Amino acid sequence: MPTVHTITTTEFLVRLAVGVCCGALIGIERQWRARMAGLRTNALVATGATLFVLHGEAITDTGNNTQIAAYVVSGIGFLGGGVILRDGAGVRGLNTAATLWCSAAVGVLAASGRPALAFIGTAAVLAVHLLLRPAGRLIDHAPQGEGDITTPATVHLVCDRPSEARTRALLVQALDTPDILILGLSVRRDDADTARLEAVLVVTGPVGTVLEQLVARLSLTPDVRDLHWHVTEDHSNTDERATSS
Repeated sequence: MPTVHTITTTEFLVRLAVGVCCGALIGIERQWRARMAGLRTNALVATGATLFVLHGEAITDTGNNTQIAAYVVSGIGFLGGGVILRDGAGVRGLNTAATLWCSAAVGVLAASGRPALAFIGTAAVLAVHLLLRPAGRLIDHAPQGEGDITTPATVHLVCDRPSEARTRALLVQALDTPDILILGLSVRRDDADTARLEAVLVVTGPVGTVLEQLVARLSLTPDVRDLHWHVTEDHSNTDERATSS
């Protein structure tokens, strides 16, 4: 017969609440940046990891918690693999997968009865996203030699008015690449049916290749009515390059 551990219902609820809270804090930052795994996903991952380890705390003959934590890590590996997508020659979703992995680790810490360590882990994950993100952009856009070419460009998008917020989030996510630096994003609502989004960019490398990939991706969105971009030359001259949808 399983031997019931000394963990009480109150301890169970407190540890579970800490795990859910830490996962939600990480998820809020991801939701704010319109990532694939947002508030609910990260909270659920942390909750699941917490529950698995709490099960080991409550039932002593199921094995030690180190083994259970190892199984949690393996399970999150499969979940993280589902959010990693190939995008042309690159790969997207690696940060999302790593964040889910960290949410599970925070849940394991919360279930072990160390809430202070769980919140420290949560703060570390948020610091990586909030503080190292600007540093990464500076490194990506730092001059690497005389062969680097930066080109100012503007992307124009027209979408259905009810889907404006979702389309804007998709546009920002699509522009989040090392080759693109966003200088500004504006929205103009022409009428009750449509909204116009304009993103001012600086593109590093072959501007046609970079922005054509962007157009091809966003033109598949059913709410997008028109999408085009142009290079902004000196003295406000423009050169139309592509249209879609």
